[in-house]
Amino acid sequence: MQSSSALPTSIPPSPRDDERTLHRIVDNLDMDAGSGRGTLRFAAMVAAVCGGLYGYDTGIISGALLSMTDEFSLSHRMQEIVTAAILAGAVIGALATSWLSERVGRKVTVLIVSAVFAVGAIACSIAPTVPLLVAGRLLLGVAVGASTQVVPMYISELAPPDRRGNLVTMFNVAIGIGILLANIVGVGLHDVWTWRPMVAIAAIPAAIVFIAMLFMPRSPRWVAENHGLEPAADILGQVRETRRDVRTELRQIQQVARDTRPQEAGWRGIRQPWVRPALIAALGVAFFTQCGGLEMMIYYAPTFLSDAGFGRSSALFASLGVAIVYAIVTLLGCLFVDRIGRRRLMLVMIPGSVLSLIGLGAMFATGATHGSAAWLTIVFLLAFMFFNSGGIQVCGWLLGSEMFPLAMRGPATALHAAMLWGSNLIVTGTALSLVQAVGLGNTMWIYAGINLASFLFVLFFVPETAGASLEEIEESLRQGRFFPRKGQTSLSGAVHS
Repeated sequence: MQSSSALPTSIPPSPRDDERTLHRIVDNLDMDAGSGRGTLRFAAMVAAVCGGLYGYDTGIISGALLSMTDEFSLSHRMQEIVTAAILAGAVIGALATSWLSERVGRKVTVLIVSAVFAVGAIACSIAPTVPLLVAGRLLLGVAVGASTQVVPMYISELAPPDRRGNLVTMFNVAIGIGILLANIVGVGLHDVWTWRPMVAIAAIPAAIVFIAMLFMPRSPRWVAENHGLEPAADILGQVRETRRDVRTELRQIQQVARDTRPQEAGWRGIRQPWVRPALIAALGVAFFTQCGGLEMMIYYAPTFLSDAGFGRSSALFASLGVAIVYAIVTLLGCLFVDRIGRRRLMLVMIPGSVLSLIGLGAMFATGATHGSAAWLTIVFLLAFMFFNSGGIQVCGWLLGSEMFPLAMRGPATALHAAMLWGSNLIVTGTALSLVQAVGLGNTMWIYAGINLASFLFVLFFVPETAGASLEEIEESLRQGRFFPRKGQTSLSGAVHS
């Protein structure tokens, strides 16, 4: 197999020969527009189920932690360790998968990840001691982190520019569905099941993903870089509606390959100065996506509410409400992110997150957990979930999958996923300790400040990428146009309304 730093030998050097080659390759394709749409959507759905596994495996701790604590007599610190183990594994998985996704391709990597999901779920569910439970969740975390590195990248490289946001954010929707299912299981079956079958059942969809992915297409970008234009054209012919679409994308892929220098490939490429604006934008949004407090609410909402005076059943049902809002709003974000735009969506929704956390902090600080005040606490909690999950959460994973140049996309998306999981690990590993140190109310106000900082970051550092092809985004970086400008609609010039 050809290394990612070398250009495919089948890409001819002459522009005139390039056009002849493109026309010959595309004219020989056997295309079916209806089949192409179906294949693309089905591939995105299958890959996105890994997001559902991520959501379920991380979200199930919300309902399972209470029974784990009863079985193992876990202290607050051990609860944090058990919860955060999956996040530590996710950082490892995100970084380790970089080499794998570049070496064997995105599709094969998804196959491996789904197998690790199944093994990790079973290992975690049969753990007889706390150290083995932590080890099982660490292994499960490797699969979770790996999926967040490779799945959005796989879908973004398969999708056309005008549908990339919609299809990539299916991964986010699947995360929301996974979290919702985890909470349904935690609320509806906590008196029937122990935490062990709650965790083990995740092995079933993991096995389904493994089987389905055997029949899915490979990434056309990865194939073009490693095997040449002709096999890439065959794949694009399976997922595009017209020969014109295929020809346009092949021409863009060919131009990027011609412009790419050997020193721009892999981890070395990330250090190139012209790539820095994309790194700042994508990694910054990744940091704020996780440090804004949403994951803390998903993992610890029942614990927080129980500590604040809510009954156990009320706390679990509130957690279910959190998951329902997350799933619904993420779906809406998926449907509209291409029309509204990534940047605009975040700038509209983040202020609502700030105000919701200020209100929630006030309720906790005053101890208002009874009667109508308790309902207002829940309203602020659900409002925060609405604004956060419908804004920056929709864009956090998406931007990392589309901002980086092809030659370094594997390592860069690994770094992006590691930032997401590292930030998540910091929040999850310190949340209960922070509450113990400064109180619930002050904790919510701290997170309100972080959300305010995220608004300013997006305003000054994140341009609009909706409607631009991956190659157009790369070209804007090379030309120094990758930054927000007054009156700018998109890096492609498309208008979003």
